Amino acid sequence: MQTGGIHLIVCATLATLVTGLATPAHAERGVQQPVRPAVQQPVRPAAWQLARPAARRAVPAVPARAAYLFDPDTGTVHLSKQATRRMPVASLTKVMTAYVVLREAGLNDIVTINAGDVRHAATNDATAAALRAGERLTVRELLYGAMLPSGADATHALARVYGPGESRFVAKMNAAARSLGLAGTRYGNSDGLPKPSPGYSTAQDQAKLADVALRDPVLRTIASTRRHVVRTSKVHRAHVWTNTNKLLGKAPGALGVKTGYTRAAGYCLSFAADRDGHRLIGVILGDTRADRRFQTADRLLDWAGDQATSEADITEDL
Repeated sequence: MQTGGIHLIVCATLATLVTGLATPAHAERGVQQPVRPAVQQPVRPAAWQLARPAARRAVPAVPARAAYLFDPDTGTVHLSKQATRRMPVASLTKVMTAYVVLREAGLNDIVTINAGDVRHAATNDATAAALRAGERLTVRELLYGAMLPSGADATHALARVYGPGESRFVAKMNAAARSLGLAGTRYGNSDGLPKPSPGYSTAQDQAKLADVALRDPVLRTIASTRRHVVRTSKVHRAHVWTNTNKLLGKAPGALGVKTGYTRAAGYCLSFAADRDGHRLIGVILGDTRADRRFQTADRLLDWAGDQATSEADITEDL
């Protein structure tokens, strides 16, 4: 289907009430059929009337460069816009970083923050978890620091220890991408920053990755947490991290997953929600307005939730 056009494929059942006996299928045109006495039809119950498909809402506008929305349990693709186009995905990269770390480390392992971790976030003008050199935190805490405030300092510390080193860690990320079938994805670093290379992915691949991440109970808990508090101890100071995903607490059933922004990538969002027994997972890439990605995602979740509860199988290709 061509980009920019909307093709709506609807499979629906049309119930037709007929007064009297129906004309036989083999009857020819022009041949007068015998007049049958009218047969009074039984009154249909209200429940039957309500079962008829309702008028469908139009697909919400998606101003971003690329988007993808699907139901991983049924395989239904609700929306696809430039979904296989390769582009930078900014801090959505950290979802893969967290996925790899959970396969390399124990949640209670201790990581010591060094000056290089702090400097990495500062010199790249990146979002940070406000870590300080010398602090010692568990892998679990650093994953919260990487995912909620999108801390490049936390991500750098995890990659440094569990690569060991950035280049080896990125190799593990790309190996994981291949094993998960993310053919349109190649990572250049562990945090999605422009230097040395942001790598690339697609909206479709990132939605598939979000599905994998949400099936991990630890990652699902972290991604859906609105606010996480690390209380002060002998080995670290106190931290309070707030999730940058504005859908949490506002969109019904929202599960996170991750936000991202760089000048090259634009405003990005990986999001998910559970609605009426259906899990909906989507990705928005390359929006030009920070808050609009959340508004678009909220509308898409409402719209797709309506489709999921109907009998029709809806696919929108933008």
